[in-house]
Amino acid sequence: MTDPAKEAFGNGLLLAYYGDDFTGSTDAMEAMTAAGVPTVLCLDTPTPDLLTRFPDVRCVGLAGSSRGRSPAWMRDVLPAAFAGLAALGAPILQYKVCSTFDSSPQVGSIGAAIDLGVKLMPAQWSPMVVGAPRLKRYQMFGNLFAAVDGVGYRLDRHPTMSRHPVTPMDEADLRVHLGRQTSRRIDLVDMLQLRAGEGASRVRALCAADTPVVMIDVLDDETLVEAGRLVWEQRAGGVFTASSSGLQYALAAYWRSRGWLPATPSLPVARPVEQIAAVSGSCSPVTAAQIAWARANGFHVERLDLHRALDPHTGNGEILRAVAVAAAAIRAGKSVIVHSAEGPDDPAVQAFDTIARDAGLTRQEAARNVGGALAEVMRQLLDQVELSRVVVAGGDSSGEVASTLGIDALSVAAGLAPGAPLCRAWSSSARRDGLEIVLKGGQIGGTDFFGTVRTGR
Repeated sequence: MTDPAKEAFGNGLLLAYYGDDFTGSTDAMEAMTAAGVPTVLCLDTPTPDLLTRFPDVRCVGLAGSSRGRSPAWMRDVLPAAFAGLAALGAPILQYKVCSTFDSSPQVGSIGAAIDLGVKLMPAQWSPMVVGAPRLKRYQMFGNLFAAVDGVGYRLDRHPTMSRHPVTPMDEADLRVHLGRQTSRRIDLVDMLQLRAGEGASRVRALCAADTPVVMIDVLDDETLVEAGRLVWEQRAGGVFTASSSGLQYALAAYWRSRGWLPATPSLPVARPVEQIAAVSGSCSPVTAAQIAWARANGFHVERLDLHRALDPHTGNGEILRAVAVAAAAIRAGKSVIVHSAEGPDDPAVQAFDTIARDAGLTRQEAARNVGGALAEVMRQLLDQVELSRVVVAGGDSSGEVASTLGIDALSVAAGLAPGAPLCRAWSSSARRDGLEIVLKGGQIGGTDFFGTVRTGR
């Protein structure tokens, strides 16, 4: 019997991507894996030796931390990362961005990343797919919307993103927002053009030596398939794209429509475990509600004192205190969450600039140090107690934890909530190899998310 995917794609990779944070990187991996495209997420530039462990892989990701970094940092780090991925030979090279487009000219500049990445691929356009209906993200006429609890918001009026502590969204028109970050030409294929079958002709008219960014509206299943068709059929000799996991969903939807992938996306169901441990650096109200649910349902919830954690004289002591409390809770049979804040109105969030200043740190340095402290809590906790499943909430925290634990790569083990799969850790350390870990973005999951991770339902 012939293999439709083999006949359509041949051998080799279909996509290589750099994730601008860890939670988004696992979201993209989940989308591909569920569609039937074997995917692995690496924590360092993938080497041939590492990839030999995954002989069937068709998509490779590299988890990064650029969402919280400056354009200067990007110019120092991203060229080598992009070049390493481009060398793998995939026809699509992606800079994976958050589906809420977290970015600014000073922090996490998507424009700066595009200007670096387009140099590596020959196509004379750079498609951008941000809308992802499965994640309740919708782009219409270039404007981005997101739904929360069944209510849709324009991004500049979104209850979380309009108040984001680092990159608040004050403009929903992504052409305007991205235009503040790059001087590159920015165009749009809107949903009416997609539905009229005019996408390809419009792209051909826009292609030029200046490699414009061409945003593609995605509102529903129809426009999702057409966006995937447009990117795949107009990839030329290789294309660079800055896109959310909407790109993965769009490509999979198009490939599925051609019969090249299984008709019904699916992932294994996670088995239940008796206990989990979690650390959270997320300031999202979604995560705050999840922490409150966990507290009301038998979890031990412990706050990391940021004044003490960020002070160089008391930081180690605060980490040791949190680890001791968490370990005692685990030994008493409870699941545990160590967190730095509960929502955007938390006093620690409101006073964060003062806390950072008192510690002699910039706001960005302090944010990374919070992630580092939570990572050290998780590392020391896992060295003291036996746990098979852990959770990290918050993009910056996820990167710090995964790196601190000595994880080489991740693969999807099971589905949990859209955008936050249960992952299997691959590590040269026998103690970490096989650890189950969930990396959760601030906006992801239902109120009982931590309970879902524990029960596997």
